[in-house]
Amino acid sequence: MPRLQLLRPDHAPAVLAFERENRAYFATSVPDRGDAFFAEFDARFAQLLAYQAAGTDYPHVLVTADGEVVGRVNLIEVDADGSAELGYRIAQKAAGQGLATAAVREVRDLAATSYGLVTLRARVTHDNPASRAVLEHNGFVPVAALTLNGKPATSYRCALE
Repeated sequence: MPRLQLLRPDHAPAVLAFERENRAYFATSVPDRGDAFFAEFDARFAQLLAYQAAGTDYPHVLVTADGEVVGRVNLIEVDADGSAELGYRIAQKAAGQGLATAAVREVRDLAATSYGLVTLRARVTHDNPASRAVLEHNGFVPVAALTLNGKPATSYRCALE
């Protein structure tokens, strides 16, 4: 079972491999990151670590025993009110195994116990039922309809206890 880890500098090569290997797969449900993401990866990765050090983001990776990244679960845009946006993605070869549900549960618990957060936010398009199920299995409730990347979507919230 992959382990959830807070992002570290030595994760960079595995995160880049994960993003490259799953680019087409991810683009079926979320907008493609674009070529610039890969061309500027080192600078973007360094920025993630800087946000983490500043306490505005908590990026996590799911890492197998051999060091392969098979998922990412991030808390971003931490607000002074104790809320943050949740985002996640699981590698195609690891999808459907319950990893997203378990990883989101673990990050939700960390948000409450280690990061001092009280509310998580998430957004998902209606054409991504698996992601909606992950949220709902983890106590997220729909709060508003919206358009996300030109598609009908729902905004979710989770009150942390």
